[in-house]
Amino acid sequence: MAIVFVIYGILMLAGGIFGFVKAGSKASLVVGIVSAILIFAGVGLLLLGQDHAAGRAVLAFTSFGLTAVFALRLFKTRKFMPSGMLLALSLVAFFLAAQLFVSGG
Repeated sequence: MAIVFVIYGILMLAGGIFGFVKAGSKASLVVGIVSAILIFAGVGLLLLGQDHAAGRAVLAFTSFGLTAVFALRLFKTRKFMPSGMLLALSLVAFFLAAQLFVSGG
């Protein structure tokens, strides 16, 4: 399941860079970089670290936070692209992370 979160982290980073290049949004760049770092740290803790519970928690809370951010953006803009697509992606990541967090696996 870690590969799903690696791909999610790459997409969040790419989305932040794309938002900066296309619209000049420094906020997108910062959120993209920070969220990717948190996701990669969570995957690292999950796979390589001794504290697997911390990795599960980082992934769950990061994906939950991104779900909230993209839901607010979708509500505000009423445009599916990119907010709705990223909301759907973040919801999937959140449900997977929550399942991982609750199951302890």
